[in-house]
Amino acid sequence: MSDHRPDDTGQAGAAKRPAQATADPLDLIEQCLASFPENDPRQQILYKLRHSVMLAAAGQQQREAEYKKISEVVAKLTAPANRIGTLLDLPGEGLARIVVGGAEYYANVDPRVAAADLKIGAQILVNEAYAVIKTLGYDLNGPVLKLTEALPDGRLRFEQEMGRQSLILQRSSDLVGVELKAGDELRIDPGHRIAIEKLDDRKAKSHVLDEVPTVTWEQIGGQQEAISAIRKAIEYPLLHAETFQQFKFTQPKGFLLYGPPGCGKTLIGQAAAASLSKLVSESMAAGGKTETLPAITGGAFLHIKGPEILNMWLGESERMVRDLFAKARARRREGALPFIFIDEAESILGTRRASRSFNISSTLVPMFCSEMDGIESLRDVVIILASNRPDLIDPAILRPGRIDRKIKVSRPNRQSAVEILKVYLTNELPLDQALVAERGGDKATASASLVEEVIDQIYKRTDENRILSIRLRSGQSKVLYRGDLVSGAILSSIVQRAKEKAIDRMIQSGESAGLIAKDLTDSVSEEFREGEMLPPDDAAEEWLKLLDHHPEQVVGVSSFRRGRQTEERLVNQII
Repeated sequence: MSDHRPDDTGQAGAAKRPAQATADPLDLIEQCLASFPENDPRQQILYKLRHSVMLAAAGQQQREAEYKKISEVVAKLTAPANRIGTLLDLPGEGLARIVVGGAEYYANVDPRVAAADLKIGAQILVNEAYAVIKTLGYDLNGPVLKLTEALPDGRLRFEQEMGRQSLILQRSSDLVGVELKAGDELRIDPGHRIAIEKLDDRKAKSHVLDEVPTVTWEQIGGQQEAISAIRKAIEYPLLHAETFQQFKFTQPKGFLLYGPPGCGKTLIGQAAAASLSKLVSESMAAGGKTETLPAITGGAFLHIKGPEILNMWLGESERMVRDLFAKARARRREGALPFIFIDEAESILGTRRASRSFNISSTLVPMFCSEMDGIESLRDVVIILASNRPDLIDPAILRPGRIDRKIKVSRPNRQSAVEILKVYLTNELPLDQALVAERGGDKATASASLVEEVIDQIYKRTDENRILSIRLRSGQSKVLYRGDLVSGAILSSIVQRAKEKAIDRMIQSGESAGLIAKDLTDSVSEEFREGEMLPPDDAAEEWLKLLDHHPEQVVGVSSFRRGRQTEERLVNQII
């Protein structure tokens, strides 16, 4: 029998085949090309083969790259989902206390996560092993609650509505060290574990001006008596401090400006704020700095209308009053002298008969009194109330120690009306050239003649100017004319109407023009046109706001409309 064992050469060939199979085809082709002589026709075939091999290799690489991408996508799609949680605490280096799906965990932190990004209250990403692998920042959504109390240890207490359980929450990293007070609105995380962000009170923000108004006493026409009274009350104690100290005089801290609407109560309050802020700042700069408060470097004017504080929700109005005073004190700690100016004060600080709700009169007034009692002096917070009906303000508010000065802002008399009109009819306004020529070419004289013509038309005692008839408790009856019910606002409106007429005439003619007497006289008639400035016939309480007489003395009101006297309306029912 023959021996069928492979020979040595066969074994050697079998051993070499794998090595040859793994050789680079391009290298083999290059070796063949190098072995052929120059101009060998077989070289052309090899060149074509090399090109085909190179194309095949490039296609293979592209297919491998696409396969890799697909594999990565498949891997991502088939990988387990990462969970989102909230960071509660950092108990140690590389450790985090987290809450995921309502359950708490002590988790490891990926070293690649920056320590600065690990903020309490921030959302975090955890892998299947519940290790923190990424931070996602704060959740931008979540409930908004009003703070009830900031606890000494920094935690926050919230009272929920509808009898639901109170909440005690910790602060986020961004709220640590932030001053918070009762009534502040805070956004919390959806899990109700952490207070994330303090929200600005849009209502309070809208009432606070960055600077005290720049209105000066010179910009207010007339009202010299009222201006003199309030200047003596707020300026003299600072201008003559030593004299007042000798008499141990206590500076007033609250003022009431009362009188008919449109007579300058708001302007006087703004001018008082501007003047007092400047004087106190100068006083403290000269060595009058208090021990507990910083020197005054500016002012803040908080202008509130009474009806803005009223709210249908129980306790909301009281909260707004607390926030108002808290804002004022905060601005004082920042170096500003705050002024709280409350217009239409009778609407929120009225007696029970004046208030529309028993709850308002029984809770809001005591709250306001309590806040006022916490004010020490003018160097702390200044309170200025304005009202058309001071008789409706609760006596507890107006007692000495709270509102120390009551200053009446009356309707302007003839001379005061002249001063007011001079504020608006300045020499800089364009006047009719013919009018100026008639007055000897003197523009100031021409402007003064316009003022006198307006005043004569308003204050003349004619049937045309009759507006109102009142009957007093004494039995006396009085007829009130236009001049008796005029105000600074009305005079300003008359001048504004006249300017519009002059401007329209200039636009229509295309020629230079100026104010004429007819512009003003026509504007007076338009302003006092039938029923334009008068309340409805049945609004007796609104009529009382227009009168300079004390409402307690007025028992009957009747207006003159359409050339005849209307039926008298008794008003004693609302007193």
